[in-house]
Amino acid sequence: MKKDRTKVLLVEDDMNLGFVIQDHLRNEGYSVDLEKDGYAGFQKFYNAGYDLCILDVMLPKKDGFTLAEDIRKINSDVPILFLTAKSLTEDKIKGFKLGADDYMTKPFSFDELNLRLKAILKRANPKDGEPIIKRDQFTLGDFNFDYPNLTLSHEQGEKSLTKKEAELLRMLCLHKDQVLTREMALTVVWGSDDYFLGRSMDVFITKLRKYLKLDERVKIMNVHGVGFKLIVDE
Repeated sequence: MKKDRTKVLLVEDDMNLGFVIQDHLRNEGYSVDLEKDGYAGFQKFYNAGYDLCILDVMLPKKDGFTLAEDIRKINSDVPILFLTAKSLTEDKIKGFKLGADDYMTKPFSFDELNLRLKAILKRANPKDGEPIIKRDQFTLGDFNFDYPNLTLSHEQGEKSLTKKEAELLRMLCLHKDQVLTREMALTVVWGSDDYFLGRSMDVFITKLRKYLKLDERVKIMNVHGVGFKLIVDE
C-alpha cells in the first residue's frame, strides 16, 4: 500500500465495470472516486484535486472527449487515460489531440492497466504535496475577477461577490465564447439540476449582468433553451 495515495477520478457509465476497476485500483493503493456521467465527473474534478483521470469515451450528458476538454480548462497538466469500447484510429487521434496521455480499448487486463498507470504517473512526475493548480484569475475587458477572494474589480470600484456568484462567473469564464449549459452550471454550482434551482440561477445571471454593465464589451448571452455564453468583444 502506498503511503501517499494517488487520487484518481474514474468516470465510467457501466457501473458494474466501474466498481470492479475502482475496487482493483483501491487494492493497488490508489484513492478512487467513481462517477457515472460527464457532468458529475466534471463537478467532482472542479471541487477536488486529482492526480489522474480515467475517462470512458462514451458517457451520458457529456462525453469523455468533452469532459477532457473541460478538465483541461482548469488543469492543463493532470494525466488523462481514455477507456473505449471502440478501437477506431480516428477516436484515438482525437483523444491524443485533446491531450490524452494514454488510451485503452475494452476489454483490457488489469495487469496492463497497472503498467499503463505507472508509466503515465512516472512521466507526469508529480511533486509530493504539490497542489493541483486551478485557474482562478480572469480578465474580462476592463474587469479583473479574483475567484479565491470573491472580488470583481473595475477602475470605478470593486464588487464583493457571494460564493455562488463567484462560482457561476468562474464557470462562465472557463467556458468563455462557448455555451455553458444550464444543466452543467446547476450540477456544478448548485449540486443538482432542479427546476426551482434553475429559477434561482436566472436571478444570479441577472445580478452578474448588472455588475458587468460598466463594460459594454462584456456580455452574458442567453442561448435559448440551452444555457448561457460569456462573450468579451475585443
